[in-house]
Amino acid sequence: MRILLTGAAGFIGTATRRELAADGHDVVAVDLLLEQAHGAATRQDPPDGLHRLDVRDAAAWAHLLRGADAVVHLAAMVGAGATAADLPLYAGHNDLGTAALLAAMHAEGVDRFVQASSMVVYGEGRYTCPEHGPQAPGPRTREALDAGVFDNPCPVCGGPLDWALVDEDAPLDARSSYAVSKVAQEGYAAAWARQSPGAAVSLRYHNVYGPGMPRDTPYSGVAAMFRSSLERGEPPTVFEDGRQMRDFVHVDDVARANLAAVHAVLAAPVASHRAVNVCSGTPIAIADVARHVATGSGRDLEPRVTGQYRIGDVRHVVASPARARAELGFTARVTPEEGLAAFATAPLRA
Repeated sequence: MRILLTGAAGFIGTATRRELAADGHDVVAVDLLLEQAHGAATRQDPPDGLHRLDVRDAAAWAHLLRGADAVVHLAAMVGAGATAADLPLYAGHNDLGTAALLAAMHAEGVDRFVQASSMVVYGEGRYTCPEHGPQAPGPRTREALDAGVFDNPCPVCGGPLDWALVDEDAPLDARSSYAVSKVAQEGYAAAWARQSPGAAVSLRYHNVYGPGMPRDTPYSGVAAMFRSSLERGEPPTVFEDGRQMRDFVHVDDVARANLAAVHAVLAAPVASHRAVNVCSGTPIAIADVARHVATGSGRDLEPRVTGQYRIGDVRHVVASPARARAELGFTARVTPEEGLAAFATAPLRA
């Protein structure tokens, strides 16, 4: 099959391009090589066969779509957004870029689409009260956080809530410029699938890590920041009490999920759109993420749990892997314990 892959030179894109090629696909690789995501060396010496193009201008290079069986769309501005000044970048690259690409696909008759979405569309995760069942807590207050009360209180009794797995039918609650743009991308894909018509899958990646991850920038992940602290001989700094729960999924598993989604969307009926979590299925506390990275680094440095917080952070968000297993046939192979320890010495992107 001929697959057009955007964001092909990025962290997830590089692994996905390799996985698609290994499965026998002819990959048309596209990437703008944004400075925020790529070092100078990559921009000056792009990977072989890469088309350096902007998805916002997809109509200008729509000829590359001719004969394509599907598009895998990973190109995006990532991260929460360093400042409000980043808002136009997210709206331009993510919202407009996706809309322009889908319009170009429609013009060229390409009707199968897989795109990168994110766990951030959920905002907070799912919570239950031992006495009152499922609950939807409001935002945590600054007063509670200042007092070191990090758990969400039950709206009924005020007691602490337990976390639960978030499935794809959970309400969306975008809380950053990046999250808003990802909700928009899913909306464009769903609208295109109905109107074109086509078949689309939006993959809600959880915390992706692994070889080739960017180093410390506003757009890199917490695992990379923990690693950099250890390389400086400093203990990793953990916010709140370190007990906040997440799901960390290895980039090789994400690439496998992307390939599985291609197979699924090629077999799906048109006028269909599905959102699917991509996760390890093994919840982990942030302090334990730091400990696994420290173990792999060989440095006996216990995380420094500061009690500090960021007002926009959520307490827990942990994914259900059930739909990915049932509909894509995907189950992660790399456990966080193994993968995070190996990540401590894996090559990173400058």
